[in-house]
Amino acid sequence: MEELREQLSVFLSDRLYQIIISNPRKKEGAFKIKIRPVMVKGALCFQETISKGTQVFHENHKKDELILKIISYMTSDFKQLEAESMDGKLHVLVSKKGRMMVKRKGNSQEGLLQRPDMSHNRAKKYILEEGKAVPFLVDLGIQTKEGRIVHAKYDKYRQINRYLEFVEDIVPAFLEKERVYIIDFGCGKSYLTFALYYYLHELKGLDVYITGLDLKADVMKRCGELAIKYGYENLHFYQGDISTFEGVEQVDMVVTLHACDTATDYAIKKAVDWQARVIFTVPCCQHEVNKQIESAVLKPVLRYGILKERIAALLTDGIRANLLEEAGYDTQVLEFIDMEHTPKNILIRAVKRQGEGENMKKNTKVEDMTRELHIETTLQKLMVK
Repeated sequence: MEELREQLSVFLSDRLYQIIISNPRKKEGAFKIKIRPVMVKGALCFQETISKGTQVFHENHKKDELILKIISYMTSDFKQLEAESMDGKLHVLVSKKGRMMVKRKGNSQEGLLQRPDMSHNRAKKYILEEGKAVPFLVDLGIQTKEGRIVHAKYDKYRQINRYLEFVEDIVPAFLEKERVYIIDFGCGKSYLTFALYYYLHELKGLDVYITGLDLKADVMKRCGELAIKYGYENLHFYQGDISTFEGVEQVDMVVTLHACDTATDYAIKKAVDWQARVIFTVPCCQHEVNKQIESAVLKPVLRYGILKERIAALLTDGIRANLLEEAGYDTQVLEFIDMEHTPKNILIRAVKRQGEGENMKKNTKVEDMTRELHIETTLQKLMVK
């Protein structure tokens, strides 16, 4: 803990860009905290932005009190901290048993860096910055060749950045790996797949190998041509089905962002079988539970079709999240920005628990609930197999 205190004392200065604290130990409460320097009445302070559910709270702190608060977060509430300043980067990981790993990496390009923006009410800074042209964003019509965001495409620009914020939280899970293998099931036109490759490889400098898979052969052909055009040598696209996909032995991250109905379940099962470190899924079209659910207690509500549909969809995703917990994953259900062709806005993010004894199954009692509601999902059947 003393090492963390010393490093925070160095990083908390006017040279700090940001600190991100994430991967909470509990499902309740804050799921992410961001810290940046601000000037308040001529004095250096640090603005803490706390994200809880769909709400965001701001609070300013002096250096010494913030150090104590961050140490408290890392000893009781969170497992992960990533700081970036003009002097370098700091990574902190905490195991389930409380063992803390602190790593610092210096910066070799200090003379080329800009000083942090410490204005108190600055505009939101996106991961993919406005004013800096990115080839795939230009081709999608989201940016002009000069890097300006096309007004009519601003929602899609926000969606891509929101997705990358979720990815940003799990980057430390891959820092020890020489190469990160990722599969994106049902990638479609693949603008989020391109964003994932650009962020991890171009911005974070990770050696990644990403495979995009979709049923539409013509779309996959076009995506492959674009990957070659952008010089993304380790980004490849293939036509294929999620449930029958074979040919790989190791996968570090599985992404499935709009696989329809039970296709999501097959993707999750594949990921669990591969022991993937990270799973991202935004399910859609959850029809299975809607056809099965029966409950005398809920009957007055289930008689309304639209309410039954929504309850069934939420139950489906809740079951998936709990089954991932049982399979050894720390799982969060987060709010995402609506996809282009579906109103579904729930993202399930699961990170494999690491360390001796930490992958033991949890008893979530989800089976008791499904029995009571006369439900048996495809993922439940697959997990038994």
